[in-house]
Amino acid sequence: MGVGGVRFSYFSPDDVELLRQRVFELLERRGVRLAPQEEVLGRLARAGAEVDRDSGSVRFPRRCLEELLEQAPRRFELGALNPERRLEIPRPGGGFHLRTGTGAPGWLDPESGRHRPLTLADAAAWARLISRLPEIDFGAFPFPNDAPPATADVHALKTLLQNTDKHVWIQPYSVASLDFLIELASAAAGGEAGLQKNPLVSFIACSLTPLEFKTMDLEVILKASRLGLPIHACSLPSAGGTAPITLPGLVVLASAEIMAMAALAQACRPGCPVIAAPIVFSLDMRSGRSRQSSAEAMRAAAAAVQFIRAAFDLPTHTYGSGTDALSPDGQSLAERALLGLLAGLSGADILGGAGQLESATALSPVQLVIDNELAAVLRRLLAGPAVDDETLAWADLLAAAPGSHFLTTQHTLRHCRDGLDPRIMASPDREAWERAGRPDLVSRALEICRAEMGREVETPLGQAAVNELEAIAARADRWLQA
Repeated sequence: MGVGGVRFSYFSPDDVELLRQRVFELLERRGVRLAPQEEVLGRLARAGAEVDRDSGSVRFPRRCLEELLEQAPRRFELGALNPERRLEIPRPGGGFHLRTGTGAPGWLDPESGRHRPLTLADAAAWARLISRLPEIDFGAFPFPNDAPPATADVHALKTLLQNTDKHVWIQPYSVASLDFLIELASAAAGGEAGLQKNPLVSFIACSLTPLEFKTMDLEVILKASRLGLPIHACSLPSAGGTAPITLPGLVVLASAEIMAMAALAQACRPGCPVIAAPIVFSLDMRSGRSRQSSAEAMRAAAAAVQFIRAAFDLPTHTYGSGTDALSPDGQSLAERALLGLLAGLSGADILGGAGQLESATALSPVQLVIDNELAAVLRRLLAGPAVDDETLAWADLLAAAPGSHFLTTQHTLRHCRDGLDPRIMASPDREAWERAGRPDLVSRALEICRAEMGREVETPLGQAAVNELEAIAARADRWLQA
């Protein structure tokens, strides 16, 4: 195992140092451009950045950037309605936390397998399934097509808060809805003070690659940081499109955008938790489509995670699930297995995209069940074994006679239940499989969907809090649709 939990690296130490210098140089010489937001620009200027208010250009002298990045915490917690669901960053003992896909407008119906627009009822079932699957650590809300477009994110967040007790990742859809999203989270947490103490939501802020930031994401950073809510500083480069097609150039660009956001968050509130999130795509030069799970996109995402951990020691978040495939088929399983293992080996703290298909534009409950089990396998693969006389079976090895076996030893008895016990990846004998109608992986996952999606989930929300969430959503509808 390498430094910081990284098992391998695309970059040598000399490469890391060169790329790190280039990130500092890019932000000092080229800088970034910000939408006009006077409070943010003022805070950056007071922190030592070179700010041109007329153009929105911000350059970060190296000392200024280093001082701001030093203030970002390396350890913190993602809260949850259920205190037992809180997540430590980094994960104790190493490994990753797994989140679901976000923002998808499409739904793959588990019974028919057909693609259709996702609804609020689907979002509620999705949240219940998130709650019931033990390897899914937190959820993000999808796009409900039957909600008013101006308040779709408000209704989606309300639905998740009412149906899961796990942490929720928020992707705002507009500046206007941001205050209502924070109000919903505060109501669920028992007020702003409760939300600051128990950050049961975190926010994503995205760059407009290359090196630009729009008003909504500046507002996200400003308002989330005021409450000390964790911010996923996300760069979304597309290799060959919005970013250099070569891996080192893409990694430098993505890292520079993320460091600018991390610095901005610290200028707004020192100590605000920031998670570096390089979410990388590649542009298919034949079709013009954006691909999430091409070999180029996987490699670049893993390389960006490795570099950011080595050069800046920030927690990281990238896709570790998801696919370009349209259904939970063999391509989907192969792509997400490769992606998850590569991102996990690279040391990512959070793997995103569980349950998503079609380059993050559709969600599948069946796929989420499969991803739940795949995550358990990945965690077992990535876990380093303890090495001592007990795990060496040292006493048994010394006593072993030629031709003997270990089936009946006390050591085997003590550890015979240590192995992973799969639910849907189990291998029955052929006769039993034939009698059952030859069920495949998707069929077995569907059975779990049927069992779990209809089960109500008790959340710590009382009726008063539920009523308040409904009132906030109704008020958002009146204000934002006017």
